[in-house]
Amino acid sequence: MSERPYVLLSCAMSVDGYIDDASPDRLRLSSPADFDRVDGVRATCDAILVGAGTVRRDDPKLLVKSPNRRDQRVATGRPADLTKVTVTETGDLDPDAQFFTTGESPKLVYCASSASHALAARLTGRAEVIDAGDPVDFPVMLGDLAARGVRRLMVEGGGGMHTRFLTAGLVDELQLVVAPFLIGDPSAPRFVGSGVFPQSPDRPMRLADLTRIGNLVLLRYLIGAATRG
Repeated sequence: MSERPYVLLSCAMSVDGYIDDASPDRLRLSSPADFDRVDGVRATCDAILVGAGTVRRDDPKLLVKSPNRRDQRVATGRPADLTKVTVTETGDLDPDAQFFTTGESPKLVYCASSASHALAARLTGRAEVIDAGDPVDFPVMLGDLAARGVRRLMVEGGGGMHTRFLTAGLVDELQLVVAPFLIGDPSAPRFVGSGVFPQSPDRPMRLADLTRIGNLVLLRYLIGAATRG
């Protein structure tokens, strides 16, 4: 077992780098064909991670949707759904969110030490809460996931999680879909926030594949050690 899982970060954004608009309703940047592609990528992974902000804002289920893919996972000795993972510094999570109430696979919450005890009491029977330091230590979290048998982790947002993983050099592969429009609202969430990133003109990511999906384009980058794979 490696010291951490292979981390695949998946995101759809507008041409100008936004992952949503500022309205109360979620903006769908992808097409049905791309949603099905993402479902196929999910089915290859062991766990899926989103930040607590995404749980609150989007209320995602994070399930493998295709019955055939679910059956194929079960046929190979894996659960139909991925282990769900979220990260919170404050413990502000609703026990009735679909993250906790859908699917049969484990739900793991990596929480800052200061909020972990109270959150564990609120999520009794819904999820396992892990004290992961204050603030949450991402390498420790990934080591714990590896110890639980997670070999391949899919990260699906939001921008805060993208920024934390990328600035820490913890991403092996980036699958970035670009939608053919612009949002232009500085109050809307972006793909990443401010940070010091390992990638630079002198240390670029490697473009492994470029795929057209209707009017969308999928850019698949390999990062760090994965560029030598």
